[in-house]
Amino acid sequence: MTVNRCQWCKNDPLLITYHDTEWGVPLHDDRKIFEFLVLDTFQAGLSWAIILRKRQNLQRAFAEFDPRIVAEFDNTRIAELLVDKGIIRNAAKIRATIQNARAFLQVQQEYGSFTNYIWQFVNYRPVINQWKREEDIPTTSCEAENLSADLIRRGFQFAGPTICYAFMQAAGLVNDHLVTCFRYPEIIQSYQQMQPESGVVNKIESKTL
Repeated sequence: MTVNRCQWCKNDPLLITYHDTEWGVPLHDDRKIFEFLVLDTFQAGLSWAIILRKRQNLQRAFAEFDPRIVAEFDNTRIAELLVDKGIIRNAAKIRATIQNARAFLQVQQEYGSFTNYIWQFVNYRPVINQWKREEDIPTTSCEAENLSADLIRRGFQFAGPTICYAFMQAAGLVNDHLVTCFRYPEIIQSYQQMQPESGVVNKIESKTL
């Protein structure tokens, strides 16, 4: 039986698994949100397939994506990461991840959780797009631009609109599965099961294109 998926999966088993189980699923767990922020930082200029293949090594290198620990990384730890062949040895991205962990903790302190902060940019409900062709999917949006501007104001790095939009797609703030993809209705159905206290209210915003 043929399963219709978003075209970017191609025939890569790792991309298919990620697409089928994670991409577009709304996140309300701060540790997981921080993980996706780290992954999108390292993804800048690279393919997502590369990041997924490095994911376990990045998890090991960055303390299981615990922002409290990453925020304490010093120059000695940075030097160790720069010779770690299992990760992407980019000094700017490593330093940005540490800075972002510190900024992440400040947001948590202000909002009670990073989840409370991040979901305000889509009015606490996922945006449902209705794309029929992959080439129609944008690389940014007004919501991503607003998020980017605020993150940068708060000291986040590698937080441009394109990176923010990729994060929003991955973390389920935006449903950018093609309408022909089997995951599109599954994810929409999952919204209806969410309780208001999960951070997403019952009303869903839909954009018809």
